[in-house]
Amino acid sequence: MPRPSHLPRVTSSSTVEPLYDDERPSPKAAAAPPYVQGALALALDHETGTAGPPGPPPAVPEGRRLRALCQAVAEVLAGLRPPSSVASHLTGRAGNELARSGRVMRCARPPRTGVPHVSQPRDGVVEMCVLVHCGDRSRVLALRLERVGARWLCTDVETAP
Repeated sequence: MPRPSHLPRVTSSSTVEPLYDDERPSPKAAAAPPYVQGALALALDHETGTAGPPGPPPAVPEGRRLRALCQAVAEVLAGLRPPSSVASHLTGRAGNELARSGRVMRCARPPRTGVPHVSQPRDGVVEMCVLVHCGDRSRVLALRLERVGARWLCTDVETAP
């Protein structure tokens, strides 16, 4: 059975896979968007005000949320969004590094992220990279997320100027 296109591709970190940006959502997946709150457009539960259902977090965060986080971080690095808008999704150290890095992506138009390529080196840790299209030039953005209690938090952000 083929993997749905909205799920992230999870691979072992020991294998090296070339970057692909050819996964497009199918027209059938164009259902009504979930209720969202905040600049990251992460779906929130109406009753609890938390992201996702109660209980333990999933083994890997949902693909749409990963892509939304990558897009928001790319916009911070392009100077189009304040770092405080993603602070709740980052650890203090990662948030400080992101704020200190400033505008490292020079884009003629807003950056556009591709499909994240996800690796899970161990339980509770997700590493991903994504191609960020900035007009004539593209860059790669890498994020590391760790499960902290019932939440996934970004602990490290890397990109090249």
